[in-house]
Amino acid sequence: MSAVHPIVAVVGSSGAGTSFVKKAFENIFEREGLNPAIIEGDSFHKYDRATMRQKVAESKEKGCRPLTHFSEHANLFDKLEELFKTYRETGTGKRRYYIHSEEEAEFHNKRLGTNLKPGEFTPWEDLPEGTDLLFYEGLHGMVRKVKYLHEGEKPYNVAQYVDLGVGVAPAVNIEWMQKIYRDTSERPYTVEDVHKIILERMPDYVDYIVPQFHRTHINFHRVPLIDTSDPFSTEEGTLPSVPAPEDSLMVTHVRIKDQLNLPEIAEQIPGAWMQRDDTLVYNSKYFVDAMDLILTPLIKQLIEKKRKALGQ
Repeated sequence: MSAVHPIVAVVGSSGAGTSFVKKAFENIFEREGLNPAIIEGDSFHKYDRATMRQKVAESKEKGCRPLTHFSEHANLFDKLEELFKTYRETGTGKRRYYIHSEEEAEFHNKRLGTNLKPGEFTPWEDLPEGTDLLFYEGLHGMVRKVKYLHEGEKPYNVAQYVDLGVGVAPAVNIEWMQKIYRDTSERPYTVEDVHKIILERMPDYVDYIVPQFHRTHINFHRVPLIDTSDPFSTEEGTLPSVPAPEDSLMVTHVRIKDQLNLPEIAEQIPGAWMQRDDTLVYNSKYFVDAMDLILTPLIKQLIEKKRKALGQ
């Protein structure tokens, strides 16, 4: 791990809520006066939107496992590992952006003098100088494959460079429900479309996403307190409601409990309790408060180590 150039990674799949945790970190960075290098995980996908559709279709035509964004075959793990390694050693590296919308296209085209469209990537650029830490949010911040390699496969180990890894892994039915809600309300998909996508992605979800939650330092795991047994229901033309925060519990597992006083944090969250000495449970409506109480001291510790290493 790097004292001078720390790396923080938030990991979770589409619909898990990683963007929410990213916002919490950004609030901490702003409050503490920190200047992070922000890395968006989807900028390390291998293919732009049009090419990815083509590659997915080709994989299905061949009768292979459908290509998904979870898989190493659709991502540049070598470049992500190179970025983390270079940043840890020098505080520099290369990044690019995946353009999601017309608004983002307009912003980057104005900035770069390009004519890019949604679904395309910006050119690779140098990270800004003088950042305090690197912050990654996406699918693969803790991926690793160093054994059980097939012929021609190369090992990779992105996780080895991460100083603070945070997993966001709601009970899978909530994750599916959140994805269904987002994709049917913000994108032109039906429930049946999303159902099919989830099933196609499941093998890669199990192989590439789930193992990362054993390597993170903290996992936020949301558990429903209401019936979510059928997230795909379309009866009577209505979707089941995603549980409100007050209708779920947050199970927070901390593997670096020696760096935090969890019982003291529990006392500051209404109704919270220690299920184990490394596991804190509380109503999800206090998630924002809990993240602040848990993550702020850890970020401060990373920055204090950095300053000591620099003699400041």
